[in-house]
Amino acid sequence: MTSDTPRDDDNAGGVSTRGLDFIRQIVVEDRQAGKNEGRVHTRFPPEPNGYLHIGHAKAICLAFGLADEHDGLCNLRMDDTNPTTESVEYVRAIKDDVRWLGFDWGDRFFYASDYFDQLHAFAVQLVEAGTAYVCDLRGPDVGEYRGMWNRPGRNSPYRDRSVEENLDLFARMRAGEFEDGSRTLRAKIDMASPNMNMRDPTIYRIRRVPHYRTGDAWCIYPMYDFTHPLSDALEGITHSLCTLEFEDHRPLYDWFLRNIDVPCQPRQIEFARLNLSHTVLSKRKLLQLVEQGHVSGWDDPRMPTIVGFRRRGYTPEAVRDFCDRIGIAKANSIVSVAQLEDAVRQDLNKRALRVMGVLRPLKLVIENYPEGQVEQVEAVNNPEDESMGSREVPFSRELYIEQTDFHEDPPKKYFRLAPGREVRLRYAYFITCREVVKDPQTGEVIELRCTYDPETRGGYAPDGRKVRGTIHWVSAAHAVEAEVRLYDHLFATINPEDVDEGGDYTDVLNPASLETLRGCRVEPSLAGAPAGSRYQFERQGYVCVDPDSTKDRLVINRTVTLRDTWARIEKARAGRQ
Repeated sequence: MTSDTPRDDDNAGGVSTRGLDFIRQIVVEDRQAGKNEGRVHTRFPPEPNGYLHIGHAKAICLAFGLADEHDGLCNLRMDDTNPTTESVEYVRAIKDDVRWLGFDWGDRFFYASDYFDQLHAFAVQLVEAGTAYVCDLRGPDVGEYRGMWNRPGRNSPYRDRSVEENLDLFARMRAGEFEDGSRTLRAKIDMASPNMNMRDPTIYRIRRVPHYRTGDAWCIYPMYDFTHPLSDALEGITHSLCTLEFEDHRPLYDWFLRNIDVPCQPRQIEFARLNLSHTVLSKRKLLQLVEQGHVSGWDDPRMPTIVGFRRRGYTPEAVRDFCDRIGIAKANSIVSVAQLEDAVRQDLNKRALRVMGVLRPLKLVIENYPEGQVEQVEAVNNPEDESMGSREVPFSRELYIEQTDFHEDPPKKYFRLAPGREVRLRYAYFITCREVVKDPQTGEVIELRCTYDPETRGGYAPDGRKVRGTIHWVSAAHAVEAEVRLYDHLFATINPEDVDEGGDYTDVLNPASLETLRGCRVEPSLAGAPAGSRYQFERQGYVCVDPDSTKDRLVINRTVTLRDTWARIEKARAGRQ
């Protein structure tokens, strides 16, 4: 056998499994074995209690992508069994985010609350079979009887109630006769099981809270571990994909499917959740950041939410590419946010228009350029794609350049503008600095006086002389004033969850995660640009027009820098250690 000869396990039913992640291998093998008549039907089942984040994006790409690869189906389902935290706002946001990522559920949009009647009937089925009972234990007593991971639990004193009594009590729970927390319906499994989830888990609890969809129709609500497998079965799901924290719940998932008459037997498969450096991916903690005012909202561009990414200027293609890059694993790990930013850079490099923007303006006057004259210079829209063409940019006697592009006493290897030095103005001319004007009170440089060589139009000298520095600029008379928001990592440490004892993840928030620059100047092509428009500020980074912009106010978010500054900082730190 040669190295190119496929092994039996490399080619299941004519479909190679070589190079596939373990979930895709399982699906191929299930189809080859004829399970579920060869169908592949997945689902994405978020709870509508917050906005989706990058971890959910990974799950969305897996669930919908897997279905697409096998000409299968994928459902979108709201697992809305907790009325205290869920809302229509979150449902709408989830649907928008899934669509933005490029996926479509067709006519397969469901709510777990659609199944409340059927789930109640399933619970009655368990009671009638003697595998569920009404328990009167409350609060601390529940934990005491449940035991610990190293100590078996004890049977509830109410565990041996008759079927008739349990049916009566459960009906009265449903009718609202009992106060919240006074009784629960529990599955009768094994209080000595080493798996805590199998120690007679709660199926229904009493909770007099109106549901955002069903109103006051119910005062008892099913638990997630009960709802999840049965909703999957009712929808004909074949492969139920979950993150690793549900691995210990799989025996319970399977128990409910075995002990209730359901039309389908889905298979639960767990994969490692996404943990991203310099952020947190707990909806509870993200909500806390919003409520405590650490960020401006769920769509704050520093947040790892999909709406935050959209506002920051990320593209769905970049997010999908990132999810594809990191792959599917069985073990949890922390993925560097630099990988996400690199995916964004590579995507925007292909699609973003190049424009010139000056973030910290310094005035520059070309003394030998005719006063009142304006000419148009040709600028390339994107050197990566010639089909994007070019545009004309106004050039005049008075310009703005970046403060950092001038140094009165330049250090070694500084090739930009300095007294007596010649540099190239991008797309325009060679200029030489002749005079530096300073504020008499502060000594701050406020203006540069320069001359230009009119023979170097387009940025090239006919005599062949070279300059080592090229800087960007905007015409002072034509520039559009803008507010530019520079975003950085929300947290200053790689793992915000790993804080000193007694500390809190908010203790390591990055105080420099947002810097707002006002009085910036950008070229006139950005005037009236709609929210969401993406550009590359030459030599500065990728940016996006923010929804805060109005007719008279241009607000721009920096999406990502041109280079991975943090990676270089971390590398330098490592070298010093």
